Amino acid sequence: MTEIGQVGNPLLQELAFKKADKENELDKNAFLRLMVTQLNNQDPLNPQENGDFIAQLAQFSSVEGIENLNNSFSSFASSMQSSQALQASALVGRSVHVKSDTSYLAENDVITGTIKLESSTSNLVLNVSNRAGELVDQIELGTQPQGNIKFVWNGINQDGIRLNPGQYKFEAAAIVGGESQQMNLALSANVDSVSIRADRSVVLNLAGIGPVPLLDVEEIL
Repeated sequence: MTEIGQVGNPLLQELAFKKADKENELDKNAFLRLMVTQLNNQDPLNPQENGDFIAQLAQFSSVEGIENLNNSFSSFASSMQSSQALQASALVGRSVHVKSDTSYLAENDVITGTIKLESSTSNLVLNVSNRAGELVDQIELGTQPQGNIKFVWNGINQDGIRLNPGQYKFEAAAIVGGESQQMNLALSANVDSVSIRADRSVVLNLAGIGPVPLLDVEEIL
């Protein structure tokens, strides 16, 4: 028959650090109870060595330290999430720039954006399409250097007609090395509301785009 006292450190270490479901995790109190039980049931003729006992105390300190660190980190993370949510709520009603190729044109408003030009180009063209995929406007931006190219679209097409409010898609094509290439865009969008997901992450609900993580915002207008 195996005595509890003969099991020694390996059992404590395995139980203390084994990954399990939350309700089955061994916290510092259970660890201490297990260690006391081990001492009470050890073989009087073969008591535990002082070194072994000190090692178990060190393990107990490690378990307690890890638990305290986890609690502190959880508290810090919760505080950061609350701060993020508070900051995000101040953005409701404002516009932000996010990586997207679609945005919503409101009544008597404009859509601003940034074209991320990876290298200089001899000809940069911005195409605007409606929800049906029909080309409604084309803006010739000509020769442009490498970098972020800002633009403003006022919703008026080449015929001088003001287009209806709604969702529009933008495509930026640049001539690079004699070939046409699509460039990434960041477009303006109005922040309609703020949501907090089950994982506590903060999401902005943007007009014409939908839910976007707060961390994806590139610029606040």
